[in-house]
Amino acid sequence: MFNLFIRGFFFSMGISYYTKEGLDKLRSELNHLKDVERPNASKAIADARDKGDLSENAEYDAAKEAQGLLELKISKLEEILSNARLIDESQLDTSKILVLSKVKIKNKTNGATMEYQLVAESEADLKSGKISVNSPIGKGLLGKSVGDTAEISVPNGTLKFEIISINR
Repeated sequence: MFNLFIRGFFFSMGISYYTKEGLDKLRSELNHLKDVERPNASKAIADARDKGDLSENAEYDAAKEAQGLLELKISKLEEILSNARLIDESQLDTSKILVLSKVKIKNKTNGATMEYQLVAESEADLKSGKISVNSPIGKGLLGKSVGDTAEISVPNGTLKFEIISINR
């Protein structure tokens, strides 16, 4: 796996594991970019080109740059999808925390309990309880079993979580 930073975008190349819902969302986004956004970008370039001298046409330059960023985004999504693997959730081992595990943890400092599902980075959504396996907490929980304590370094120090349950 390698990482890449291009024009303000950070890319992590490699195999990623997704739920059916997550893969469908990525495919839908790619189709929208290709079927709606790409034609809109081409139309914006054509409209700007019709306004005259291209050497002094800031609107044309902006439309071309936007098109380039759109094509980069499309290319990246195609790359992600080509390296995406669907996980059969019924086959997950619930004896330890893996990608797509649903875990209940208890903060040993304040006693608060939380429930999370560990997902691929692009599926992460804290509001719905989905955290990335690449996040500090996600990395710290991977491989742990019920009863284990995960010590996780975060910017504010070290957090200790007790693993209460693991589900699919």
